[in-house]
Amino acid sequence: MSSGRSLPWEQVVHLLGLIPDGVLIIDEQGCIITANEALLNLAGYTLDELGGQPLAMLLPPLARPGHQAQIERFFAAPQGRAMGRIPDLNLWHREGHAVAVGISLGMVRRGEDALALAVVRDMRELRAMHERMQYLAMHDELTGLYSRHMFGEMLSQSLVQSRRSGQTLALLLIDLDDFKSVNDGHGHHVGDRLLQEVAQRMRAALRAGDALARLGGDEFAVLLRDPADLASPQAVAVKLLAAICRPWRHGHHDASPGASIGVVFAPADGEDADTLMRHADMAMYRAKEAGRGTYAVFDAGMALQIEEKALLQGRLKRAIESDALRLHYQPQLCARSGRVVGVEALLRWKDSELGEVPPARFVAVAESSGLVQSLGEWVVDSACRQIMQWRTQGLALRVAINVSVHQLRQASFAERLLKALAHLQVPPALLELEITETAAMTHVDQTQALLRHLAGHGVQLALDDFGMGYSSLGHLRDMPVSRLKMDRSYIQGITEHAQDAVLARAIIGLAKTLGKIVVAEGVETEAQRTFLQQEGCDELQGWLFGRAVPAEEIPALLARIERQAAQPSLCGFRRRA
Repeated sequence: MSSGRSLPWEQVVHLLGLIPDGVLIIDEQGCIITANEALLNLAGYTLDELGGQPLAMLLPPLARPGHQAQIERFFAAPQGRAMGRIPDLNLWHREGHAVAVGISLGMVRRGEDALALAVVRDMRELRAMHERMQYLAMHDELTGLYSRHMFGEMLSQSLVQSRRSGQTLALLLIDLDDFKSVNDGHGHHVGDRLLQEVAQRMRAALRAGDALARLGGDEFAVLLRDPADLASPQAVAVKLLAAICRPWRHGHHDASPGASIGVVFAPADGEDADTLMRHADMAMYRAKEAGRGTYAVFDAGMALQIEEKALLQGRLKRAIESDALRLHYQPQLCARSGRVVGVEALLRWKDSELGEVPPARFVAVAESSGLVQSLGEWVVDSACRQIMQWRTQGLALRVAINVSVHQLRQASFAERLLKALAHLQVPPALLELEITETAAMTHVDQTQALLRHLAGHGVQLALDDFGMGYSSLGHLRDMPVSRLKMDRSYIQGITEHAQDAVLARAIIGLAKTLGKIVVAEGVETEAQRTFLQQEGCDELQGWLFGRAVPAEEIPALLARIERQAAQPSLCGFRRRA
């Protein structure tokens, strides 16, 4: 306290009672002179029990030896100490347990006597909050497993130790299969409970020394230090899959969890944490491509494929933005008259660096990288512009374009398509959407509503690759499609194999029963054309009549086909080279 006029001792004691923190006054011998009510509540004693007792009784047992020497040093050279200067201090409660506190020190006087004043603050809530924050920094709150940050630190440290010792490390990256359907179908609370269950199952399947972490969402990781051999981590992967994939029930909710696992080794597959995680991710996606519910071990070929995919994705994005793609058109003919009734638009891409890129290759990249919406919009816009241009030339030609399941899932797909038709003044009946059976059967109610909406505006609809999917007769009956396109695999052997001919007749008969126009694609020979015409197939498409050609070549191709159709003595068409 200041050297000015000192307060009477009774007033000092009264003021101590007004302080919300605990306060102790100690003499030079380390004995307690007095304490306020807050300190008594904090320590569990009465003032009579503390008065005259050594301060050491309020210290944890391990802190008591040597404490008297500290008191002597303090009184020999008094120096105030602010709150928080010494961390992790504890007061010893009367009931024999520690209480987290913070302590500041100062001096007061009673007459001629110098006394020490200790302000003792209850730090239990603050310390608990700090410990909770430390725990959350190291652990995932939902599952109690290690957090992504902590796992990254452990992996980095283990890699340093591995380089020193020459020991091998194995990293397993685990991603639950189709976990989104659990959240969507049962709710996030059920999804969270499943994540907890999966975490418990994996923890039980691993050794105590194996590090298991939840990286976020439905992704987990396991670090195996010094595995016995290269086969050991694969055995762990099999064990984890068996544990994860057991059926699970929560209340009235049932789920059949599954997982895909990528396995990498250090240092063979990477010498730093980022490289290992990236390669484990590649291996995990290879497991998903293999059918899910399995594991894959990383190899260098995966990295090359990923690099190739990244290159393809980047160049495809630029091709879409720079209008470097092209549509070629293949004619579709009336089987009876031989006249052209429409064309199918087929994507073509010739890249300056990659050369001719097959559609199957770049469409798959578009679907997996999120470019499918931009690609689909480009196709719709290009096809509509071409229809408009042909109309100015006096050519009213129906154009069919292929639509993927990803486009059908886009909420704004129908609105954008109809807007494009209106903007370019294209009659909806001149645009046909070809949808595969698989796409039509995905989210059936939503897809059917979308197709009915488009059909109601006059857009033509065709079911592509008919016979290769799993649509039921009931769905086919209700589907608002006007054409069924028979897959080319049913056409190739119809003139050589009786079984193929029977299947083709059955498909044509089914289409007729359902009141649909049936289109055969992949027609390559006169014999196939004759068979299909005799069996009542409505429309034909294939190399026999012409390959897909650029838009500027279509008028000449159609004129040639029309001339051939006008010659009654000509029984068919020669295959075009």
